[in-house]
Amino acid sequence: MGKSRRSIPEELLLLALDPATGTTAQPQSLDLGLAGAQLVELALAGRIAPDGDRIAVVMPRPTGDPTLDSALELLRRRGSPVRAVHWIGGPRLGLRQIYLSHLERCGMVHAVAGQMCGVLPTTRYQATETAISRDIRSRLDSAIRTGVPPDPRTAALAALAHAVGLGKHLYPGNEGRSSRSRLRDLIRHDPMGGLVAHAVMDVQNGVAAQPRRNPAPGGRPPAVPMQPQRAGGMARAAAH
Repeated sequence: MGKSRRSIPEELLLLALDPATGTTAQPQSLDLGLAGAQLVELALAGRIAPDGDRIAVVMPRPTGDPTLDSALELLRRRGSPVRAVHWIGGPRLGLRQIYLSHLERCGMVHAVAGQMCGVLPTTRYQATETAISRDIRSRLDSAIRTGVPPDPRTAALAALAHAVGLGKHLYPGNEGRSSRSRLRDLIRHDPMGGLVAHAVMDVQNGVAAQPRRNPAPGGRPPAVPMQPQRAGGMARAAAH
């Protein structure tokens, strides 16, 4: 898979970057969202597919993206389909930093060193390719404004943005309430994006999806309580 097109994890991270502060909105849930975004990207590449509430590897051939291929290999080693909620809730140490470093190498963000309370070293990230960020945002805005079913990539990105809580960052205040509602509604336009987004929210809420005998298209499995699992953090303090 070539790098001429930005991946969904990269786009989700660029959406979350606050241009004023250089930090990422919703840092804890964003870690879960990035793990989910990898699944969506692998599905779009034809490497995995939903199997009820589980994820199955259908083509183990590498994509050419080292970070995605690492996730694909971990899924392959499981040997059988894994529940999306369990995969997303597993440890993802440094995943956000991996993508931030990649965006920095590509020249899409610029790292700015600083200190917290005059003591703790921090790193903030400023977007340098603002046209790219505007393009990502305009795709979401267009899908929300027109009501026309978006393409699968945009639908999945919208589903993940809603799942990690970026709606209030992208469309704040009372004036953004209707846009946040329509962002949530876009979740139904992509089956894989919907499955992953619901799994992200289930992990945050401390519940796990029960397997369905006859899953309905676009439907959501029932949930039962589970112990919440820790999502991976990042190695550099201020990227949150």
